[in-house]
Amino acid sequence: MKVVFVGGGNMAGALVGGLIAQGHAPADIRVIDPDEGQRARLSERFQVEAHADAATALAGAEVVVLAVKPQVMAAVAKPLAALVSDCLVVSVAAGIRAADLSAWLGGHRRIVRTMPNMPALIGRGISALAATPDLSAADREHAQQILAAVGETLWVEDEALIDAVTAVSGSGPAYVFYFIEALERAATELGFTPAQARQLALATFRGASELAAGSDETAARLRQRVTSPGGTTAAALAVLDERGAADTMVEAVHAACRRSLELGEQAGGSQPKA
Repeated sequence: MKVVFVGGGNMAGALVGGLIAQGHAPADIRVIDPDEGQRARLSERFQVEAHADAATALAGAEVVVLAVKPQVMAAVAKPLAALVSDCLVVSVAAGIRAADLSAWLGGHRRIVRTMPNMPALIGRGISALAATPDLSAADREHAQQILAAVGETLWVEDEALIDAVTAVSGSGPAYVFYFIEALERAATELGFTPAQARQLALATFRGASELAAGSDETAARLRQRVTSPGGTTAAALAVLDERGAADTMVEAVHAACRRSLELGEQAGGSQPKA
């Protein structure tokens, strides 16, 4: 499988590194990026070809991964229309609808829309994928192989759910970091050094996540097991409930989902929806 990445940023680098770690030959991977320094870094790090010219890089490509910012996707995709006609196209841009991308690519229909998240940088991500209706089993397998190189994968049948995935797991690491920040702040206010506060917060989040992942019990049940009536945890959770922390978190995720939809509308304009 010959793969070309359009855009050489952090996510592209993570996917390239993941593929190589799984045995994919560097000679079968190319990257297109306008920044000379970025091309040099990727070539040196992964021993892959890095190009500024799309026509050269896309010669013989089987899969093209569009890893550019949503705001520039139309400008990047339109010149590629004649060059990707025989390729599977995988998009990792938030909010960009498959129908709009298809239009920018001259009616191209072999498209997978996906949303990985930041932990992909260390091979612990999760990526949701949605395929256009006429995608072949082989195309699905190729897309699966690329995204599985950086973590777990989840196929969704309704492309609209990718916006929800963006809100839940795509933006999700920021929510976790937000709570880690808050726990560190509380720990320092209680007398710990910043280093001690960080150690306590990170170990707590890591341990709780691994415990939940390895348990058959729901998060609600695990929370109940930690919470003794009248105890310290109950006192803390009472404050969170009083302030509406859970409802606020749910509202925040809905806001992120709405913003993903807005980005798609802004990028696609009057293009037809899928």
